[in-house]
Amino acid sequence: MLPKKIIPLFCLLSIGCHLFAQQRATNAVGIEKKIDVLMSKMTLDEKIGQLNQYTGDRNATGPVTANSTKYQDIKAGKVGAMLNVRGVADTRMVQGIAMQSRLKIPLLFGLDVIHGYRTTFPVPLAEASSWDMDAIELSARTAATEAAASGIHWTFAPMVDISRDPRWGRVMEGAGEDPYLGSAIARARVKGFQGNGLGSEDAIMACVKHFAAYGAVMAGRDYNSVDMSDRMLWEVYLPPFKAALDAGAATFMNSFNEYNGIPATGNTYLQRDILKGKWGFTGFVVSDWGSIREMVPHGFAKNNYEAAQYAIMAGSDMDLEGHVYIDNLKKLVEDKKVPVSVIDDAVRRVLRKKFELGLFDDPYRFSNFEREKKVLEDPANKLAARSVAEKSIVLLRNKGGLLPLSKTVKSIAVIGPLAKSNIDMKGAWSVQWDNDHFVSLYEGLQSKVDANTSLLYAKGCGITDTSRTGFAEAVKTAESADIVIVAVGESYDMTGEAKSRTNLHLPGVQEKLIKALKATGKPVIVLVMAGRPLIFDWTAGHANAILYTWWLGSEAGNAMANVLFGDYNPSAKLPISFPRAEGQIPVFYSAKNTGRPVRDLKDLVYKSAYIDLPNSPEFAFGYGLSYTSFSLTDLKLSNTKITKNEKIQVTCTLKNTGKYAGAEVVQLYIHDMVASVTRPVKELKDFQKIFLEPGESREVSFTIDKEKLSFYNQKLEWGTEPGDFSLMIGNSSDHIMLKDSFELTN
Repeated sequence: MLPKKIIPLFCLLSIGCHLFAQQRATNAVGIEKKIDVLMSKMTLDEKIGQLNQYTGDRNATGPVTANSTKYQDIKAGKVGAMLNVRGVADTRMVQGIAMQSRLKIPLLFGLDVIHGYRTTFPVPLAEASSWDMDAIELSARTAATEAAASGIHWTFAPMVDISRDPRWGRVMEGAGEDPYLGSAIARARVKGFQGNGLGSEDAIMACVKHFAAYGAVMAGRDYNSVDMSDRMLWEVYLPPFKAALDAGAATFMNSFNEYNGIPATGNTYLQRDILKGKWGFTGFVVSDWGSIREMVPHGFAKNNYEAAQYAIMAGSDMDLEGHVYIDNLKKLVEDKKVPVSVIDDAVRRVLRKKFELGLFDDPYRFSNFEREKKVLEDPANKLAARSVAEKSIVLLRNKGGLLPLSKTVKSIAVIGPLAKSNIDMKGAWSVQWDNDHFVSLYEGLQSKVDANTSLLYAKGCGITDTSRTGFAEAVKTAESADIVIVAVGESYDMTGEAKSRTNLHLPGVQEKLIKALKATGKPVIVLVMAGRPLIFDWTAGHANAILYTWWLGSEAGNAMANVLFGDYNPSAKLPISFPRAEGQIPVFYSAKNTGRPVRDLKDLVYKSAYIDLPNSPEFAFGYGLSYTSFSLTDLKLSNTKITKNEKIQVTCTLKNTGKYAGAEVVQLYIHDMVASVTRPVKELKDFQKIFLEPGESREVSFTIDKEKLSFYNQKLEWGTEPGDFSLMIGNSSDHIMLKDSFELTN
């Protein structure tokens, strides 16, 4: 029973929650009535206009269609949304044109706010390495606050595509290979972008993309086809989308790829049957850039007229920079190929979001000069970016405990093509600014070291150089220093959309530079800066220490310096497996056992194995070191036999056994031993990131319920089956420290 003093407060909270929910329901009903009134006044042309999105005049993120009449079209009510129009001045100006239209329906302004707006945060794959949902939400929240203050209503993020192929350039936009981790991150990003809900002045609409299965494009080549089973779709690729929807995502974007031979843009199964049908999505679906017209070269539509018909009937509500709906939908209605009711449904979905944002009350409510200046100059945003960047750095190797460095080290050689780079720190898909500055590694070190420490510099080589002419200077510089820090990797424009690669090794002669520096006998610390997993097999086995720093954004150099000198103890874990060679791709932890598994690495005859490399990756999913050490002990299960409606409480003890304070990610995996369809050898089912002081211990608790034990059976029905399960707890997918088993009975 609750204490008497608590009861009134509890009742008030309950009443408050009930009234809030009731108010939201009332508002929703009110909005639908307003939409009814507005749509009764709209002509067919004006309705179709709401389904038409054009790009602005700067920073295009796709192939632009020449359009000299876009502003006349806005004035005529033929445009519902704009892309790449940002800043209070520009959004007010363009919105003002829309206010000259007959019905004065406000425009939506969208932008690719992928990992920050004015303040650039780490690329999404780097943030995923943090395994820290609060940090990931903070990143999206800061970006949304800045963007909303600049007149933006809508971001084309988060990308929640699961990807197990680092050849694909867009792997940097997602959360890696695992649906459980990916779902948690999808929820955090949607929550961050949308804050307290649409209508708040610091909230922007999330757009979950790319629906669906785009992360599985064949050969890792952008815009390519996808061929997968329905089981793979439902088990691996759809869960993050459903998680984002359940978190309240306002919009979805379909994908460039085909699924089961049908382009996603015209795929009824994906958009109407699953998203709007089974899942009950009430927001709207926007095409990817020009993807409606691209159904013609796909060979699915004969011309744009057919493409418009297939897309709208399949559930694609808005045409992004395709000019297909505006040119063809009216005739399709007149030809009775598309019912007006289908147009009305799409228009209603778009108008609903405009009402929810409050744009009909004040079309300029997100375009306030004073708020823009205040928010974009807020120093707290840079501090947030630095914190998230620190949490995104993965320590891959630390032989002999070389790191962290002492701030009183006498001399450091800073070498490599990325050591003094500012621009590459921003990563792909960052918002461009005229006066932007990204802190380089060298600048970060300058601000960190003791006044008596000498920083020596040599470039060594360029990122893609084939010449070794700079090696001699680099070696001489290294020989003069106590410690060598070498910064290698990709340029910012080598990963991202349309940046697929067949060769994932360190570009140019960078690894040869590392070998030359290592030959000096000086301790060598390698920092790898990239947007995807790269291959550096020799370095992985020979460098004294390796930090995978990805692209960290505005505060990159400061974050790297803080980690190098121990002001932040690295705690990140890989969200995607790093291959030893391209021939292993796709390589991921949750593989199937097969009928001929490798049980002994010395016996590979007639086994599912390579003859030239191990099956295992160079660095496994969930892997990442710390400057301290941790132990996991005392595994206990509350029960070892349960029915499907019962639960098991799993506990263990995590202890910091080292000399530094730090955080560990405790990872829970399960293996369904025998089922009606084969199951992966392990599946991530829960995790906790826990900070401990040296010598501190804490009990870690997990709950096993039927949701964690369910899967799609032979009929693709979600549920459990009785049988034996293996339970595994560790600090990476390949380092299981505790094991037990339990049985699910009827």
